[in-house]
Amino acid sequence: MPRLSEVIAELDALWPPERAEGWDAVGTVCGDPDAHVDRVLFAVDPVQAVADEALTLGAQLIVTHHPLYLRGTTTVAATTFKGRVVHGLISNGVALHVAHTNADTADPGVSDALAGALDLRVTGPLVPDPTDPRGNRGLGRICELDHPETLREFAARAAARLPATAQGIRLAGDPDALVRTVAVSGGSGDSLFDAVRAAGVDAYLTADLRHHPASEAVQHSPLGLVDAAHWATEWPWCEQAAAQLDAISDRHGWDLRVHVSKQVTDPWTTHHSSGAPN
Repeated sequence: MPRLSEVIAELDALWPPERAEGWDAVGTVCGDPDAHVDRVLFAVDPVQAVADEALTLGAQLIVTHHPLYLRGTTTVAATTFKGRVVHGLISNGVALHVAHTNADTADPGVSDALAGALDLRVTGPLVPDPTDPRGNRGLGRICELDHPETLREFAARAAARLPATAQGIRLAGDPDALVRTVAVSGGSGDSLFDAVRAAGVDAYLTADLRHHPASEAVQHSPLGLVDAAHWATEWPWCEQAAAQLDAISDRHGWDLRVHVSKQVTDPWTTHHSSGAPN
């Protein structure tokens, strides 16, 4: 049974913390480096429901994509929900580790998992990492479909392949336009529109598209926009990351039991419509 420090060393090799954005907060939030680990839970969000799931499973380590404390704090008092999460984890001997933007740009990374969930063929990063001599790392991915399909059909593919959420899938552009190439970016992606246009793709799948950037994007070009829930676009990474840790465990003979949380931690719970077109 490996120690926490040994498992974290392997996770840091997959997603080096020095590759995270300067504003990010990645790495180990809590945990005893000498504690032993035999069960790990992967999830998108470090919320109470995920912490409770880890306790039910008997996991000693939770790995999440989103940080618990992104902007820092001066207290972990249990008077706040984040403090309660930390108190509960520490008192039950559960560690928390975060891989965020360092997992976004990894090879394979969050957008590779998103492309894989949609059965797209990745041809390269959308925004390449200039420090990668192989040219595989970076933000987002440029992809090809095996066969052209309409934007409406591609949106339906996303709805069928990604985890269901209250938002579902929103579409902007001509639903009957043919799609052969797609850019994907897990999480909030409207900061990447310049790169998407430069790539010359037919459609862009991401999350959290705001009104003004999306409006401007469809005025610039016939680019189709497919907007999914933030959580849904990043959840496939949990399965990819769990498989990577499984392979590491097999290589070292650790016999880790690795789980992926299937709880929907997207904050939106219901969707109402007054009859807008579908």
